Amino acid sequence: MQPTDDGQTAGLIPLIDPRTGRERATSPDSGPDAVAAAVRRARDARSSWAGATGADRSGRLLRLAARLDDRLDDYVRAEVAGTGKPTAEASAEIRQSADVLRFYAGAALAATAPAGGQHIAGRESWVRWEPLGTVAAIVPWNYPLLMAMWRAAPALAAGNTVVLKPAQTTPDSALLLARDADEILGESVLTVLTGGRETGRLLVESPVDAVAFTGSYAGGRDVAARAGTRRVSLELGGNAPAIVLPDAPDYTFDSLVRACVYNAGQSCAAPARVITLAENHDRTVEELARSMRSFRAGADFGPLNNAEQAARYDRIIGASAARDQRVAPLSVAADEAGGHWRPGLVLADLPPDDPAVTEEVFGPVLTVQAARDVSHAIELANSVDQALAGSVWGSDASLLLSTAAAMDCGEVWINCHLEQTPQLPHGGRGSSGHGTDLSTLALAEYQRPKCVTVRVDTQLGGARG
Repeated sequence: MQPTDDGQTAGLIPLIDPRTGRERATSPDSGPDAVAAAVRRARDARSSWAGATGADRSGRLLRLAARLDDRLDDYVRAEVAGTGKPTAEASAEIRQSADVLRFYAGAALAATAPAGGQHIAGRESWVRWEPLGTVAAIVPWNYPLLMAMWRAAPALAAGNTVVLKPAQTTPDSALLLARDADEILGESVLTVLTGGRETGRLLVESPVDAVAFTGSYAGGRDVAARAGTRRVSLELGGNAPAIVLPDAPDYTFDSLVRACVYNAGQSCAAPARVITLAENHDRTVEELARSMRSFRAGADFGPLNNAEQAARYDRIIGASAARDQRVAPLSVAADEAGGHWRPGLVLADLPPDDPAVTEEVFGPVLTVQAARDVSHAIELANSVDQALAGSVWGSDASLLLSTAAAMDCGEVWINCHLEQTPQLPHGGRGSSGHGTDLSTLALAEYQRPKCVTVRVDTQLGGARG
């Protein structure tokens, strides 16, 4: 598209309703001038926001959380418009977003530095945590507002201003947030830029002090290359394993399927690769297939987000050599037949290098592999490049704990999956990226320490009267 007369945008991006496949609106594709202006405003707002007391920032973040609660219906409509999520899912995620804000409103007051004291003879030392400045936060379309909060809330609590770029398909809730943030936090403390990949590239190359990116591995590599020596935090996807041992509890199968199909499987930490032992492989396939048939796209979970993601699903499933494919039924209304609907799948009897195993489908799909023993199951779990999350299911506490310890990922669940809270950290290894979301540990992503050491025999203070 050609630049507009004011040079602010490169045109308009059509927004597609994932449920119908039809255009629902347009959104500005921010160009170089718009990016530069947004970053300039955010940098201008740094001193007032960073200079506020922790109590002041905390109070404003609490007010913004309350605004999300007060305008729940507005935020839900905005979230559903771009994602096609069921209303109940969107409502729960808006409430979770408010909870993240509340958590970091409290964390803004937490003391995380080493205790001051005489660590050197004759000297008194302490550490100041200081904000980085202006943070570019680039977030995906699977949880538009929640992922924005995972990135923006700790950055704001630490005293940074934030320029947020939502995914080009899901700008609605971020734009609503920007208007409320301007009123409550202060002008340009949280700025939103809409646009496509080029807008994101321009933002990363602009004079921001750090970049927080959640998205694909290819996107993360590009961000890291463009960011240079600046601070970068990356969360780049999962392909999570779930090791199901022969003594796994009966609720294992329904729990795994429910976690798999939530948000149509478009969760970085969702279970994707089920790994069993030979003795419980067939039962696991049957039980997962039984459960998967009870969850129908259209009735129980929403569509894939966009045509590109639907094509990815089709490519990977079409290339799979799985000889046992269990397909769940669809339940899609006639007027939504053109949407990006894809059924739940259980794939078994497939080679270890099958694309459905080695690539992250990011859809409502579970593969099932049989291992020779527990050691081999752990080897299979750790055999892909992604290392974000995983789970292990069984009844032997000692074996469960040792298996969880041996799994190479940043988050492990035992007899549950995809259960998270703002108090606990989330982050990956390997091609899943680096850095931490959630918990007080995430504050370190957006702060830098300054050590101050004073010679105690030095006379400090003003002149004597």
